[in-house]
Amino acid sequence: MNAISSPPAGLMIFNTTVNSIFWFNGTTWDMGINRDGNSCGSVSYGGQVYTSVIIGTQCWMKENLNVGTAVTGTANQENNGVIEKYCYENKDAKCAIYGGLYQWDEMMQYVTFQGTQGICPSGWHIPSDEEWTKLSNYLGGESEAGGKVKEEGTVHWYPPNVATNSSGFTGLPGGYRNSSGSFLNLEYAGFYWSSSQSSTLNAWYRDLYYNNTVMTRNNWDKVVGFSVRCLKN
Repeated sequence: MNAISSPPAGLMIFNTTVNSIFWFNGTTWDMGINRDGNSCGSVSYGGQVYTSVIIGTQCWMKENLNVGTAVTGTANQENNGVIEKYCYENKDAKCAIYGGLYQWDEMMQYVTFQGTQGICPSGWHIPSDEEWTKLSNYLGGESEAGGKVKEEGTVHWYPPNVATNSSGFTGLPGGYRNSSGSFLNLEYAGFYWSSSQSSTLNAWYRDLYYNNTVMTRNNWDKVVGFSVRCLKN
């Protein structure tokens, strides 16, 4: 679709990547049929099957990434050719539910350009800050988007968990690993990296909390361990 040279306004095509009709509005491609909540396929990766959900014109993984070899929270993940992850409280069972936690450099596989594949499977990438903003804006802005992306109920989230999950994103409260190696905020909050730096030491991320509907944009030290969601290319 993006390879079509100088498409005329009104051109309509069927996009086989996301199995939906698109039309060219004179500037960008728009999805002609709202397929929110539908899948754009699944992928088997690292011994786990990841499902997907279409939100606007984006296709997101519905599960937190859980790939790699677990290392203790007190150690830094290293550029050694092996994908490494933290499991909350160093328990594999937590990774099985909430996914792994990753330092920014490890997630990016030691490059710094936005939208890189990083630790995502082939055909997927680490979402940029701009792509997270696109998701947030589509769901009504920061003040509303959190409630629409969080998993409903209190099986994993601490009460009251103000959430509808109307987008189908199914965000989970995986907490985080701090710079000293401690684990915090499981069931209370989820923190998701972007592939965009805010400085040489910090990067942009989004956070979700149990007691509101906000999806906040913040930046923090790259050495902390956050959750990762992949976005389809």
